[in-house]
Amino acid sequence: MYFHDFGPLLWAGTAETMKLAMLSLCVSLVLGLAGAAAKLSGSRALAAVGTCYTTLIRAVPDLVLMLLLFYAMQILLNHCTDLLGWEQIDIDPFMAGVMTLGFIYGAYFTETFRGAFLAVPRGQLDAGFAYGMSGSRVFRRILFPQMMRFALPGIGNNWLVLVKATALVSIVGLAELVKASQDAGKSTLNLFFFTFVAGVIYLAITTMSNIVLHYFERRYSVGVRRPAL
Repeated sequence: MYFHDFGPLLWAGTAETMKLAMLSLCVSLVLGLAGAAAKLSGSRALAAVGTCYTTLIRAVPDLVLMLLLFYAMQILLNHCTDLLGWEQIDIDPFMAGVMTLGFIYGAYFTETFRGAFLAVPRGQLDAGFAYGMSGSRVFRRILFPQMMRFALPGIGNNWLVLVKATALVSIVGLAELVKASQDAGKSTLNLFFFTFVAGVIYLAITTMSNIVLHYFERRYSVGVRRPAL
């Protein structure tokens, strides 16, 4: 009976969670690649910016950052509208969640990509240039495939943590899976049951994610000998 009445609510919350996680992942990947490039660029200024970004974000709890970034963006927007004489504009919780989670986990992806780039032997890149390849071709044919092999375990770990971190966005009013389960639990006075259902759904998402990640790990490990046990 519970599922009959609140199944659509839980399904909508699950879909919102997946959209939030996927879009946040895209933002995180872009920021991660940019951050890794900055730290490896050889420029002291860019490296300092990248180091400050990763150090600050990884040192502060996600919940604190979520609240600070969300309210800071809203306060800044309110100041801008006041100066221009416009009506107040409220930030959409979904977009705020995407940008905030993307900004937070971009710091973790920065270190993942930095380590992966450093793991690729420099001699292989030099060989590609010596063979006459352009910089973009060296990146596509030599650097990126090998970098992904080293980065995938970290990417997978960051993705799983990111999926669980989407629950934090419920504090800013977004009706994702945790918020939907709480609403259903309060309406039926059976909060434990719907919290358990939410946990099972998260487990299903992470299980499917592990299957996909395992496929990509095998895909990017073609031709690589596994160590003998």
